[in-house]
Amino acid sequence: MLITLDEKQLVPELQEMCQKLDTSGTELVVDFSAVRRIDSNAVRVIEELAQKAENKAAKVVLRGVDVDIYKVLKLVKLASRFSFVA
Repeated sequence: MLITLDEKQLVPELQEMCQKLDTSGTELVVDFSAVRRIDSNAVRVIEELAQKAENKAAKVVLRGVDVDIYKVLKLVKLASRFSFVA
C-alpha cells in the first residue's frame, strides 16, 4: 500500500497510517517527497508507527525522505527501524 503525505496534514495522516497498518498487510510505503520538515509531534507518531510495524512484523518503507528529515530520524534512533528508497 502506497501513502503520499502532505506536510500540512502530516500528523493526522501519520496517525491514520498507524490505524491502516492493522489492516494493510505486511508492507506499507510512505511517500515523504512533499515533506520538508517534521516537528516533535510527527516524530512521536513516526515512532508509534515503527512500534506498530514491529509488533505486526510489517515492513514500512519511507520514500523520498529529505536529508534533513533523515538526520532527525537518525538522531532519535528511528532510521534503523525503516527501509528507505529514493
